[in-house]
Amino acid sequence: MKACPAEAKRRRASLAEAARRRGGAVRRRVPIALVAAAGAFASASGAEQALPQFVDIARQAGVAFHHTNGASAEKHIVETMGSGGLFFDYNGDGWIDIFLVDSGSIADPAIDRRAHHRLYRNRGNGSFEDVTDKSGIQHHEYGMGACAGDYDGDGRPDLYITNYGPNALYHNRSDGTFTDVTATARVGDRRWSASCAFADLDGDGDLDLWVVNYVDADRTHSPYCGDARLGVRFYCNPLKYDPLPNTVYRNDGNGVFTDVSAASGVGALRANGLGVVIADYDNDGRPDVFVANDTMPNFLFHNTGNLRFTETGLVSGIAVAADGQTRAGMGIDSGDYDSDGRLDVVITNLDFEMHTLYHGLERGFFGDVTLESGIGFPTLPFVGFGVAFLDFDNDAQLDIAIANGHVLDNAPQFRTGSTYAQRKLLFRNATLRRFVEVGRSSGPAFAAEKIGRGLSVGDIDNDGDLDLLVTNNGQDAELLRNDGGNRANALLVRLHGAGSNTEAIGARIRLTSGSRTQIRDVKAGSSYLSQNDLRAHFGLGAAARADRIEVLWPSGRVEVIASVAANQIITVEEGRGIVAHQPFSR
Repeated sequence: MKACPAEAKRRRASLAEAARRRGGAVRRRVPIALVAAAGAFASASGAEQALPQFVDIARQAGVAFHHTNGASAEKHIVETMGSGGLFFDYNGDGWIDIFLVDSGSIADPAIDRRAHHRLYRNRGNGSFEDVTDKSGIQHHEYGMGACAGDYDGDGRPDLYITNYGPNALYHNRSDGTFTDVTATARVGDRRWSASCAFADLDGDGDLDLWVVNYVDADRTHSPYCGDARLGVRFYCNPLKYDPLPNTVYRNDGNGVFTDVSAASGVGALRANGLGVVIADYDNDGRPDVFVANDTMPNFLFHNTGNLRFTETGLVSGIAVAADGQTRAGMGIDSGDYDSDGRLDVVITNLDFEMHTLYHGLERGFFGDVTLESGIGFPTLPFVGFGVAFLDFDNDAQLDIAIANGHVLDNAPQFRTGSTYAQRKLLFRNATLRRFVEVGRSSGPAFAAEKIGRGLSVGDIDNDGDLDLLVTNNGQDAELLRNDGGNRANALLVRLHGAGSNTEAIGARIRLTSGSRTQIRDVKAGSSYLSQNDLRAHFGLGAAARADRIEVLWPSGRVEVIASVAANQIITVEEGRGIVAHQPFSR
């Protein structure tokens, strides 16, 4: 029997009130007309022509990964948050490989046993081989994200996995296998960790480790959020839980780390941390740390030296949005999208909040340019997670790619018109000041609606344009090949440091071609639970060469190389200049 209009209205009001009591995703009302305008704004961008096309080749390339989230009636919040993955060249053969983090189940041990992390070796012919079984990498906890870096200076990247539970560090043995060294390295944080990043935080030449922690959620009991009378239950807002501090590990050498969170000044601050990116925003020679916090002010930890940090997010202008309100920060990345020599920052948020773009200003300040940049209205209907600055069309301007997907698996019951699965967004940098959303015109992979989480960027086929790895909650991972991005010229720069930091993590590369100078930072960890290829990609447009490449090494050494031809991969060794050339594989 149909409910009468008054009864239907009462039910809708009751559900809305339940959502508000939940402390839900939306904290302000947005007029329907504004949502419609956002949709029209995004659709108008479809007129863009001759764009590179992204095609999901995961299955045909051998990357057959299905994420296990363990979704249950208990609605453990961790079930909707994972997971991530990364690009890294674990065997040093010049072809980037893939690592994907699986999660598991909190409620059902049988489902939990099905979860397996996956390591895929790039064969160099457009396909990947699953080498997990012989790699020695095991799944023990409910997985979240990962980052990679050569912490012991032996020339091979090691792997750190964050979990809802004790984290894990795997040492790369240089023979295709990894050894779990968590206990001896003393980095097995037992809290719920999210993103992580390696960096030389104290300038002593080896890589330290930064881990972002989320909330203190009890494994044995999940609070009820929703309306029991109507039989509607939602995943709870993170404000229902106690926030956690970040963890800072100092590399002491000999494979051992020390937790210096308290002494560094970082451990005294608690928040719902999810994303992290490490880069020197004020050009003082020390890496600083940006942390995207969910429903709480974002952090900017200014590195003052000697492993001490001062939190300057509010003063710098990055803690909140232009309206003075916090956002549900998830993913984060940094890059100089307008080629003014200063770092800018992008952070993904919930629907009805807009994803946020902060423009780097002088003296270490940031301005919220979300609306004037053009990314505001198109992001309004989306819940964003993974994000990256990248030049997908090689026009020498940084664009933005975003993986979206709601946090509520019953989103339509929470708000009419909401969807759990959402399409990805691709913002083309049109004028160095304004972006145009071109996802619908960029191939079937961007049009497909998924429950997006992690996003990583790298050139999987060494053909000169950037491809994407996207992880989806409870779904298959996607490997998006860029077809046509290399119609314009490019250069791929691989660095090799002289000391223990063999991958030169923390280096900054400035490339000048004609009147434009681009900068790239070598970063181990960014986006959301993910990490990009450590090789620096520069689109050159129609230019046949780079006039000048300047490398500011983590050691402080500055190296300049003149006149480098386009369309190749170069390896630059600290103190020796270019030591290897490899033409793109067209």
